[in-house]
Amino acid sequence: MDHPYGWIASDLQALHRAGWYRSTRLSHGSGSAQIELEGRRVLQFASNDYLGLSKDSRLVSAAIDALRIHGAGATGSRLLSGEREPHRQLEKRLATWKGCEDCLVFSSGYLANLGVIPALVGSRDLVLADEYNHSSLKSGTQLSGAQSLTYPHGDMAQLEEELVRHRGAHRRCLICTDTVFSMDGDLAPLPRLIEVAERFRCMVLVDEAHATGVLGPTGAGALEHFGLAPSLVQMGTLSKALGSLGGYVCGSAELIDYLRNRARSWVYTTGLSPADTAAALTAVDIVRSEPELRTRLWQNIARLQAGFTERQLTLLPTNSAVLCIRVGDVERTRRFADALREAGVYAPAIRPPTVPTSRIRFSVMATHTPEMIDRLLAAIDCVL
Repeated sequence: MDHPYGWIASDLQALHRAGWYRSTRLSHGSGSAQIELEGRRVLQFASNDYLGLSKDSRLVSAAIDALRIHGAGATGSRLLSGEREPHRQLEKRLATWKGCEDCLVFSSGYLANLGVIPALVGSRDLVLADEYNHSSLKSGTQLSGAQSLTYPHGDMAQLEEELVRHRGAHRRCLICTDTVFSMDGDLAPLPRLIEVAERFRCMVLVDEAHATGVLGPTGAGALEHFGLAPSLVQMGTLSKALGSLGGYVCGSAELIDYLRNRARSWVYTTGLSPADTAAALTAVDIVRSEPELRTRLWQNIARLQAGFTERQLTLLPTNSAVLCIRVGDVERTRRFADALREAGVYAPAIRPPTVPTSRIRFSVMATHTPEMIDRLLAAIDCVL
């Protein structure tokens, strides 16, 4: 028999052959519109820091103050020794912003979905999920032991067909969807989805990770954007437009009280660090009080979209700060991204298995200037 770990090398070789192999890139100033990437100065179009808040001096000061007062870590689960004043302050602020009764903050968005979905459904239940859902939603569903069915991306007719066929055989049903799909940038058809869910007595969990801070009159997300009642399970992250770290779930007071006792990834995990919590709390206040940040972001999005259209590039449908263009197969997409980087622009090649088809993903930030957008478009002209 071969060495027990011998299979790892052959698996890595398979990733290289398929063009799926990935590795990290060391960067400095990663929260900025310009960064130093592996020793080169480039424009940053790969960050989820949509409002440029991760380097905002107010977030940095709040984190430093929390470090001095509360220390570097929460030191334990929040049910034991890890509860700190900023935790509840942040939860109350998020709940108010999202139009909900209460909120629970997790140490990451992935942990939130890993804990919430198995707390809501089990082996006697059904989960219906969009095929393009984030990995954390898929992992949470697998962990729950519920029967899982996937419907084609955004296809509400197929979702309804699956419910007609399967809903009656299960105790509970949960529909899970991203609101903004992170690798495409398009929006879930939430009004129709919620209408279908109500008819079939389904719970709904929406992942607002890439919508929070970006969509809606106050930046509260896609539910606010569509003018929908917030009476469902709202999950999101603190690590994108809010510039910090962590995840959250907002909902009814009863739901949050239940999750405090049943969400294992919250009960058995050290609380979010005080510094991250304080930074996120400051970010929420900034987003709610400074709508001009979102205005600048959407101006930049419109400028880049217009540039792509002018060049007749294949732009995937988008309603967010994520813009993706298709330039060919896996190898062509990788070479396109490499050429952009040589031209001074960092925009990653997103390839299988992360997505079904390869694309270049551009993340737009409020801190990009019009000149930076034009430099990106000029770099694309050179590569083309």
